[in-house]
Amino acid sequence: MTTELTSETETTRKTMLDINDLVGILPHRYPFLLIDRIIDLQRKERIVALKNVTINEPFFQGHFPNLPIMPGVLIIEAMAQAGGALLLTEVDDRDAKLMVFTGIERARFRRPVVPGDQLRIEVEVKAWRLTAVRMEGKAFVGDKRVAEAIVTCQLVDRSRTRTSAASDGSGQAPLPT
Repeated sequence: MTTELTSETETTRKTMLDINDLVGILPHRYPFLLIDRIIDLQRKERIVALKNVTINEPFFQGHFPNLPIMPGVLIIEAMAQAGGALLLTEVDDRDAKLMVFTGIERARFRRPVVPGDQLRIEVEVKAWRLTAVRMEGKAFVGDKRVAEAIVTCQLVDRSRTRTSAASDGSGQAPLPT
């Protein structure tokens, strides 16, 4: 038991996280885990993540044939995942929680992201509450800004989403209000 607590404490204090750390924090998996590494983490303030964009990404088959461009919504999702990693490092019972989008504002896409690019995602916390966060995300390839957005996310109990989805018969979990 002491080993688990020590390991948990070390993870929350790290400023760099590799893919093995990330899969222990985020619930996302291939093909939807959209960040590969955290290169800077300042608790409750800021996180910088990397995404190596390769031609092997499944979305390039249809977006677009003979002109592969990473979909903008996936760049925004990568921002949210980076912010989620920042938020979830502060949660002791993160296996019992799920982070969901609650808003996207002022999304702008400035340049295409293509295979071979390395996306650097910088997310800064604008407002932090116990179970919710508002963040400003910026994505860069080299020194060129390719996208930006304000994203808000909220932590919900996984049991609540399962119960709600099952109780209304739709199979869909409602977004928290």
